Amino acid sequence: MKALFYRALASASKIFGLWIFSLFAWIISTGYFFFFPLRVRISLRFYRALFPNKGFSAHIRHTWRQYHSFTNVFIDRLHAGDITFASEGMKHIEKSVQNKTGGIILMSHVGNWEVAARLLKRGLPETELLLYMGIKNKEQIENLQKDDLAREDIKIIALDRDGGSPFDLVSGVRLLKEGGLVSMTGDILWNKNQRSIPVQFLGHEVFLPEAPHVLALLSGAPLFIFFSFRTGKNRYSFSITEPVFLRADLGSEKKEAVRKSAQKYADILEKTVREHPSHWYHFEQFLGRKI
Repeated sequence: MKALFYRALASASKIFGLWIFSLFAWIISTGYFFFFPLRVRISLRFYRALFPNKGFSAHIRHTWRQYHSFTNVFIDRLHAGDITFASEGMKHIEKSVQNKTGGIILMSHVGNWEVAARLLKRGLPETELLLYMGIKNKEQIENLQKDDLAREDIKIIALDRDGGSPFDLVSGVRLLKEGGLVSMTGDILWNKNQRSIPVQFLGHEVFLPEAPHVLALLSGAPLFIFFSFRTGKNRYSFSITEPVFLRADLGSEKKEAVRKSAQKYADILEKTVREHPSHWYHFEQFLGRKI
């Protein structure tokens, strides 16, 4: 969806109602479903691994729901100020903020992480929040997204496809030492040079970014696995795990601590996707070889 078209739809929705945006979003999602078979094939492969005992028709239905559920990401962006949320585990982050230990919010492409970041910042207005985001080539809507987040007083470090600077991680460590919160996605590699770690997920090998877990190890800050789901119009639910602390002294111990943390995240991610299959908004190849 191009930025100009998106702005036009947003303006029309303010005049005629949100239904016009929803209608066009539905048409666009349907078009992607029917005219981008390679992407649909990626989703089908994922849902076959997620529900191996179901047939092809069930996997097609899950893919259809995935594509159309994704439109809510754009719809909710238009009225993010009206959204309310309930949370399970928010007390863990609040305690971290009170104790000024800092915290790493490990988000995923399950649910709407953008809404989660906004609501988290509004709930903790005095706390610094730094968000690491990847840059997609020729993605105009993404620029609008970054502008909206910046207006919420959320700091952003953009990582491009060619690789980031080592100082990007240093900025995160510094903010954590000051008691702030750092948010990162745990389920996507943004560039070919990014350090990764293999884990088991749905019976497949998957490579996850190492950075969130290394950051937790270097800073000593707790890591929170965070999910955000749409439960109805203008309503969201947060799920936040208890803090995960990475402790190690020797080099081999550090490597194993990072591996265990990444696998724990993968296990929780697998359980969460099974419970919310239509909220999986990862449209690129994710599953590797079967194990």
